[in-house]
Amino acid sequence: MQYLTGIHALNLNCDLGTCGDWHQSAIQWEKLRLYESEGSLWGDYGIEHDKPIPEHTELYNTANHIRALLDLLYEGKFSIAQGMRNDFICTDKYNNEIFEKVSMMTDLPHWDAIDKFMCREYKCLWLDFKRGKNSDT
Repeated sequence: MQYLTGIHALNLNCDLGTCGDWHQSAIQWEKLRLYESEGSLWGDYGIEHDKPIPEHTELYNTANHIRALLDLLYEGKFSIAQGMRNDFICTDKYNNEIFEKVSMMTDLPHWDAIDKFMCREYKCLWLDFKRGKNSDT
């Protein structure tokens, strides 16, 4: 399924009740880049259906804020994802879900950069999750 993600999706409301971004007027809405969920690491996880997009009359499938951030990390776009915890998600109630989804990227060539990013964003919470994950194996 095609869907909108990344900075565009972060600037739309989603069903999670998370903050997202607030620079909607600075986004180039006429240049949408759609992604394909089929064959992706997370499949259709976190994709909301039939969402309105500024400057468009049709409705789009759109990543929720967690999926949008996961896609950014997957692509190595850390500067856009910076502020993930405190600026875009703004709650700790999704931490375990986020950590589980992020940990699915351990085989990526840039995993070390993803891990460092998560350490900066989540600090001890991420480290504790990883410790617990390693003790389960």
